Amino acid sequence: MLPRGFQFFWLAALLSIFSSCAARPPHEAGPFRPGELVELTRMVPGIRLDIRYATTHNFMGRVLYPQARAFLQRPAAEALARVQAELQPLGYGLLVFDGYRPWRITKQMWDHTPADKKEFVADPRKGSRHNRGCAVDLTLCDLATGREIEMTGSYDEMSPRSYIAYAGGTPAQRTPRDLLRRLMEAHGFTVLPAEWWHFDFRDWKSYPIEDVPFERL
Repeated sequence: MLPRGFQFFWLAALLSIFSSCAARPPHEAGPFRPGELVELTRMVPGIRLDIRYATTHNFMGRVLYPQARAFLQRPAAEALARVQAELQPLGYGLLVFDGYRPWRITKQMWDHTPADKKEFVADPRKGSRHNRGCAVDLTLCDLATGREIEMTGSYDEMSPRSYIAYAGGTPAQRTPRDLLRRLMEAHGFTVLPAEWWHFDFRDWKSYPIEDVPFERL
């Protein structure tokens, strides 16, 4: 038998999952353009993935995605391919942590996050731009080695080091962070002020919140 502390942990986790599955995305009036979620590895030559939510290596500490895959709406994926093409002569490539996220996962994240850290997660009552297939979490990697480039803070770090305006760290950390922002913004993305890795595509309002699991894409 598991110790009492572990029993409580797993019971709380299961209750959170059941609650999220029973809940429904918020109603939206629309109209919306038809979505076309496409797989980034098929759309962006040379792109690399590190889908943390398909592992336990994330702030939730458990597997949330059954498959290590990343999707975006087609126009956003095409824009990302243009960013990748501009980075390659500089010796960099894109390393993606997350793209489209089913709404039920956003609900689990919100329920799990303490009140003083909720600026780092989306309110499921409004939905996330990830739910619309128009947000991507990413960083830079070294093309030659595949090594992730060090930034001012780590992915999903809930601290001021994640702010795009954070002036701390070293020049070697801030320079690639600012390069990533500059190129992403040049191709129609906007950075989230609290998360240097999170970028929203300009047409996100045109797409509905979705809750389609990866297995059906």
